Amino acid sequence: MKLKLLFTSVFFCCALVNAQKAETFYKHDKYLSSDQLEGRFVGTKGNNDAAAYIKKYFKKYGLQQFNDSYYQPFKVFVKEGINKMKSDSVATQNVVGYIEGSDSNLKNEYIVIGAHYDHWGWGGQGSGSKKKEAFAIHNGADDNASGVSALLCILEEISKQKVKPKRSIIFISFSGEEEGLLGSKYFVNHLPVPKESVKVMLNMDMVGRLNDKKELYMGGAGTFPNGVELMKKLQENSGLNPVIHAGDVGGSDHVSFYKESISAVGFHTGGHPQYHTPDDDIELINSDGGALVSKYIFNALIEIANYEGALFFIKQN
Repeated sequence: MKLKLLFTSVFFCCALVNAQKAETFYKHDKYLSSDQLEGRFVGTKGNNDAAAYIKKYFKKYGLQQFNDSYYQPFKVFVKEGINKMKSDSVATQNVVGYIEGSDSNLKNEYIVIGAHYDHWGWGGQGSGSKKKEAFAIHNGADDNASGVSALLCILEEISKQKVKPKRSIIFISFSGEEEGLLGSKYFVNHLPVPKESVKVMLNMDMVGRLNDKKELYMGGAGTFPNGVELMKKLQENSGLNPVIHAGDVGGSDHVSFYKESISAVGFHTGGHPQYHTPDDDIELINSDGGALVSKYIFNALIEIANYEGALFFIKQN
């Protein structure tokens, strides 16, 4: 009887924790994909408000700054017809901070984890919208408010650890992804640490629509030693069915790292008809799934940051 009560108690506690994590995921996604931010298009108030929101949590959870700022500003050229209605160069920023590793030697190596926060604003002609005739707010609840929500959930978990991972971890939210991975390209070309010290990059882009089969897709798992084996091992008790590709790196911000011979893995929960349309809204987000995905990637991040062997780049297709 006592054993049964203990099992029930443990199960209840786990369910409660998972529900809390799902609620946190939902809270972040709801704000970032709200009409208030008007689709987070680069150079707009909504984009800057999203950056300020991310910065607030970076500070709250104790990330250290590079160069006395959480912002890495850069310029983006916006073509005529995208949200405004002439052509111009506008200012935006990556949001970045880091946690120093606990090992005296390995803290000089860095794992990067990131997700872009920009989206298509009001869409329209010349944009990447799939409904160019619909001049309406593209909230991007999955693309990519979901990835940023996962990033902040992972950061919150790491902030609770008394002993930090051995390697240092850089958290970054990119702007300008929709215009051609501009934020990640800028970051890779203006790294705040030596390039050779950046060992692995984990990227989350569209992780808010976990399907009934619980499939979490990833490309690039074979770009660092034992990566595929690690991702398979992490499936145990994860509640997920990871679809793991050693190569097939994909088309989001992690590609900017891969092209510079930095190991890179991209995570996503799959495409859907609302992709790049005004219909990608919070009501369609699977926040319970988002919490499961966040936990899986958190575990991957910790394992990689504590990896005992040397981390090096392995070229894939």
